[in-house]
Amino acid sequence: MTGSLTALALAVLAFVGGHFVLSSPPLRRPLAGALGERAFAGAYSALMLAAFVWTVAAFRAAPYVPLWELPRGARMIPVLVMPFACLLFVGSVTVRNPTMVMGAVAADPAPGMIKVTRHPMLWAFGLWALAHLVVNGEAAALLLFGGIAVLALAGTLAIDAKLRARDSQGFARLAAVTSNLPLAALVAGRSRLRFADIGWWRLALAALLYVALIFAHPLLSGRTIA
Repeated sequence: MTGSLTALALAVLAFVGGHFVLSSPPLRRPLAGALGERAFAGAYSALMLAAFVWTVAAFRAAPYVPLWELPRGARMIPVLVMPFACLLFVGSVTVRNPTMVMGAVAADPAPGMIKVTRHPMLWAFGLWALAHLVVNGEAAALLLFGGIAVLALAGTLAIDAKLRARDSQGFARLAAVTSNLPLAALVAGRSRLRFADIGWWRLALAALLYVALIFAHPLLSGRTIA
């Protein structure tokens, strides 16, 4: 039992830590300089994919070790959170995002869902992980979802720091009308979200993604989790 959880912990460490270590400027710059940007990106993706496959396999093999219990009504947390996470994810892949790798701040620094958060994809994964972490009070879920939450949410801070260092003026323009925390810029009145920024088609895609995840859940997890 302990060995299986140790394997999962090592896999999560490789997946989460690998992202931060390999993308850190002190290591990324010399490696990308020696290999070339395209080769480095390919090697980075291959290593992280391997770490992800290891993590999934280790999670599926990990034993059930209960840590806490919640009322049955708490099972509704992912049901309520995941539609928003799906919409953020769809928004992240259907609009130009200046926070993506080597992205640049354009004349309109906050198109579409970027008005909600300048890191819609990472917050989508972060909300997914946190919602599932809360309702799955077991050791394996704590390792998996806790690791992904750290990767996603700490990743927003790391990306902000890199963009600020690369383009301080552009980042200042972006930060003036956006926020890291979802909805914070809108609540503060620094930005205004119109329905056209989302659109019916993004809502439809998010709904389809949500339904697909529900049906694929047992296959993806291989475990009885929320």
